[in-house]
This record gives sequence, C-alpha cells and structure tokens, in this order.
Amino acid sequence: MIYKSIELFAGAGGLALGLEMAGFSHLGLIEIDKNAANTLKHNRKNWNVICDDIEKVANKDLEKLFDIKKYELDLISGGAPCQSFSYAGKRLGLLDTRGTMFYHYAIFLHKLQPKMFLFENVKGLLTHDKGNTFKVICDVFREQNYSIQHQVLNALDYEVAQKRERLIVVGIRNDLIDKINFNFPKQSDKKLVLRDVLKDVPKSECAKYSKEKEKIFTLVPAGGYWKDIDPKIAKEYMKNCWNMGGGRTGILRRLSLDEPSLTVLTTPQMKQTERCHPLEVRPFSVRENARIQSFPDEWEFMGSIASKYKQIGNAVPCNLAKAVGLEIIKTLKEL
Repeated sequence: MIYKSIELFAGAGGLALGLEMAGFSHLGLIEIDKNAANTLKHNRKNWNVICDDIEKVANKDLEKLFDIKKYELDLISGGAPCQSFSYAGKRLGLLDTRGTMFYHYAIFLHKLQPKMFLFENVKGLLTHDKGNTFKVICDVFREQNYSIQHQVLNALDYEVAQKRERLIVVGIRNDLIDKINFNFPKQSDKKLVLRDVLKDVPKSECAKYSKEKEKIFTLVPAGGYWKDIDPKIAKEYMKNCWNMGGGRTGILRRLSLDEPSLTVLTTPQMKQTERCHPLEVRPFSVRENARIQSFPDEWEFMGSIASKYKQIGNAVPCNLAKAVGLEIIKTLKEL
C-alpha cells in the first residue's frame, strides 16, 4: 500500500524526510525559499518540489496539479507560520483568516479533503493572544470537515538529542472518524545526549566567535554558563543583560557531552541563547546541528552558511516526524 501525501511549507525537509522514513510517498512539496527548495531538489531528484508562493499554488486546480482526486489523498502535512488574527469576540471562520499563511493551508484541506492532516507549530501557539489564535485555527480546521486532536511533543522523547517542544495537531476527516483511531506516539525509553550524536561528524562550515568572545568562552566549563566565571568578566560581557531578571542561563552557555542540546536555533550565535561546543571554543558546525536535528549525514543543504543554519534550525527533527508518521500510517491501515 502506498500512502500519498502533500507537504506545505516544506523548508529543508525535516518533516518530509521523517514522513518518508515512516512510509509516505510525497506527491508534491511547496516551499517559497529558493535555498530550502534547492535542498529538497538536490537530495530527492524524484520529489515534485514547487518553489512558489503558497497563495498562488492554493488558487490553482490542485487535483490536476498533483494528479489526485478529492478525498483520495492520504495526508497533508506542514507547519504554517501563524500570524495573529483580528479577534473581536466573534466566531471567526475561514474567510476571516485571509492574508495569513494558515488560510492557504486550510484552502488545501478544503479543496483536497485528505483522509488526515498533520499540522505542526511552536508550543507558544497554544497561548498566543491568550489562546485566541489557536482557537481560530481549530475552528477553521473543524469547518473543513475534520475532527482534531493536539499534543505538545518533546523531540528528546523520540530519539533526538535535543530538548525541542513542538505542537502537533492531527486531523481525521469526519466521515472516517468512526472507522479509525489515532494515538500520539509513545515516548522512547532511550534518551540521547550530545555524546551519542557527535561522533565522527563530517567536516563542514562553521561559524566563528570573535577573538574577545572566544577568550571569555575558554573560561566557561562544559555544562556551565556566565555564573561559572569571574563576575567582573561576566558583567563586562553581559552589559545591560547583567541587570535583567531571571536566571539568564542562555548567556555564555556551554553545553556538555552528557546532556541533550538545547533547541537548535536559526543563527549559531546570539548573546541570550548561546550554545557553545562542549570540547572546542566555537558554535556547533552546520553538520553538527544537522546531527542534533537527526538529519542523516548524506542530506546536504544548499545556499550560504547563514541559510544552512537557518534551514536546519527551522526544521522538524526527522526522528520526531518519523514517530508521528508511523502512528498516522498505523491509523490509515485501519481503513
């Protein structure tokens, strides 16, 4: 049995690759960023990658474009960037979300009516605008003929050496809801740390610290941060951040091989969210970040070094995507 899917906002392919590992065959992947689209094309010559604005694609005859009839598609997947909506105490429908990326995701659901969908986003979407943004999204999903369930999953629980929480929303078309049942994947007993994934990493481009920052980071022990060095040096480095509240544990943060990575970010060095390499005084390299995101070594990223870091940082960890994908296929097999 071939399970067919279409991916929206595909990025560099973390979600798509994980779903492929689970058993999905992609009829099309849509991504507007040229470097990310080139990454997809380079690694999967057989994938139908459409590098275009999602709004333009959504307005086309989708059945003809993807050679699939309405109701026959198994899955639509993707994580639309979610802007806030104008919310005035009324029940907003699909048309009220026009102009947002989410609207175009919903149009795909409306036109193709896949058996299931997978929508992923940041955990913060649950509380954005006091929960109103997520409420609108759920209302619109239901209006497209779907029953939905959601859960926040931590990639660390699915054989990824990284603490990274993602909101996972799964929908089942209403005419199928009495025939199938979806369960979120069970957590793995195996918890990976950086030591497990940083062996024999292929050489790649790597961002550099300034000489001044490098000098200060040599003082920070593995697993430590600014509190583990001379307060005078830390205060001079932190400047205005010194007087901020909170633990500020991301400043001058050096990870240890015996812990998982903090969330991989889109830029390798920002003062309040630093992740220094455990053994060397530098950020993680492109390929090290890819390992932490559970990309296979043969998956190559196209574009500038800044674009590569961004593509990797924006991706869904492949192993997390695979775990969810396996459960979706298990559900579809019940039909």
